Amino acid sequence: MADVQIEKDRLTHLSAFDFLVYASLYAFECLVGKDIASMKAGQGDESRTELAWHAINDLLAWKLETTDGSSLKLNDASIGLSLARHLRPILFDEGRGGASEAVQNFHAFHALLDAQIELNEFISRSADAFCYDDSIRFVRHEDRLEIVEVDPAARTAWKNDGHKLRRLHDYWFHRAIDEFVEYVAEDPGRWDIGRPENADANRMAWLRALQAKLRLQEVYGIADEVTSDTGEAVNVFQALLSLNLMSAHFERDFLVAFADRLDSMGDWRSALQHMTMEGLLNGMQNRLPITWSGREAKISNITGWTVNESQPKGSPRMASAILDFWTYDMAVMATRLQQREPGLQPHLFERPVLKFGATLVQLPWIVGMQNNSTAAINNLRRLGSRRGNVQKETQRIEASLARVLESHGFRVQLNWQPPREEALDDSGEVDVIAARDGHLFVLEVKSTFIRRSQREAWVHATTTLRKAGLQLQRKMAAVLRAVESSAEFRMAIGLNDGQSITHHHGWIVDTSIESDHQRFSGFLKISVEEMLIALRDDRHQLKDLSEFRTASPELTESLDQDQSYSRTTMYPGGFSAERFVKAIEAGVVWDEVGNDGQAMQGQGFLAC
Repeated sequence: MADVQIEKDRLTHLSAFDFLVYASLYAFECLVGKDIASMKAGQGDESRTELAWHAINDLLAWKLETTDGSSLKLNDASIGLSLARHLRPILFDEGRGGASEAVQNFHAFHALLDAQIELNEFISRSADAFCYDDSIRFVRHEDRLEIVEVDPAARTAWKNDGHKLRRLHDYWFHRAIDEFVEYVAEDPGRWDIGRPENADANRMAWLRALQAKLRLQEVYGIADEVTSDTGEAVNVFQALLSLNLMSAHFERDFLVAFADRLDSMGDWRSALQHMTMEGLLNGMQNRLPITWSGREAKISNITGWTVNESQPKGSPRMASAILDFWTYDMAVMATRLQQREPGLQPHLFERPVLKFGATLVQLPWIVGMQNNSTAAINNLRRLGSRRGNVQKETQRIEASLARVLESHGFRVQLNWQPPREEALDDSGEVDVIAARDGHLFVLEVKSTFIRRSQREAWVHATTTLRKAGLQLQRKMAAVLRAVESSAEFRMAIGLNDGQSITHHHGWIVDTSIESDHQRFSGFLKISVEEMLIALRDDRHQLKDLSEFRTASPELTESLDQDQSYSRTTMYPGGFSAERFVKAIEAGVVWDEVGNDGQAMQGQGFLAC
């Protein structure tokens, strides 16, 4: 911590925007080239980039906590002064006398970021590991502590969770392809989206938006519209499409363009210089490593992305609401941090439109690489966990599971309340009850967000999931009493004369992947997605998606390959409740996933 503070002291004079200028230069020097090379190769070595993102996020919070509020209101003049002082000397005046201050600042930024990454890694691998990682213990060896692995299976499970999460992103992309193929089959003219030169990128943005929408609706119970922090209704698909189109623009015109020049020139500064100058010569386009625009100009730019049948020219009001949905207000966060008010700080990828007064700033090296599905989930379920619609969303998850179960012949009771005389037991409402073939299922449904650390996973397991296990214990007892004592209840779950329950199962069904197949108060915890995949019998959709991770895929060929992929059923003898239980308890959904790649350290914050 002392090293971090020493390096901070060297950069106290920088504003938050100045700080982001140096962060952007650093990203193009150290991250972007490797990220694009990995993406083109279909690899997923994301650990260094995610570590840098998280460290930059931590340091931005420090800047906001210590900065003068007036510096958070930008205009063209103040931006010009900042770029002239901090960016131009690095990018265009290297070696000249006037560049010394900026060069020193840049070196100090490197040192500060390295120190922050080291601190974060120490906390993660030592302090947090000591507190939250039960797979290891610390053993004193002479004058030092050494980490000894005592439960390899637990550590492997955490790593495999990251790999499963990656494949779940792939799963929803394949589901989006299926839906897109049907959408185009109804009207072949829908294949062409936008200008011919942008059509492939636009189709990919559409598919990624559809991927996220399907996941949000089926797993998280998100409606077609949500409410932004300003109270405006936001069309979820249009918000997702807008962000994915932003990502496509930054990926193609900034990141890939830079990487191509880096390959040919071999020097990051020369590559960035050429990309910047080519942008100026091509219609005065901003190709700097950090971009900005006025709010009204940004609304005008994205209004065309809100075109639909009811709004053939697009909706400026919807464009405004979409911007608000993705906006991270620097001044509001600075006030909260400075006044020590409780609350969550957005990660840069969760709300990637940074508001500095009337000016909106974006970081191409984040927006062009981030996983927008995860961004949307955490925007709504982490930052927006106190929204008024959250309870209704959880009820939609329960109703969705009920519908899928009913389609497989289960008799289902949704949101069942135990009889009043049992109120003293405090069992509460039972989310989902299902019965078939003598098997009784009692489901406790939980909806949260995508986590990035073992600490967050441990807190979730020891609070939410532990409580869910205790709740399920009481609810299972209430349901079994109703089976014994209430003919009306037995009829409701399909138990006619002479039929009985031979097996009962209590499952905690959670939107998160962490702690999967562990037991809480004796009850199995599984993910909503695993249950949906098992019921849909479409685990083949979990196949690796590396062929889609290039910036300019041959989409037509890829779609054909996707449609022809072989399918192996989980129920070769036909579906039954007994086979369903065996498939879930044995984790058969994941049999074809394997562990053929490094698990993600950060749990999927970069684009898949």
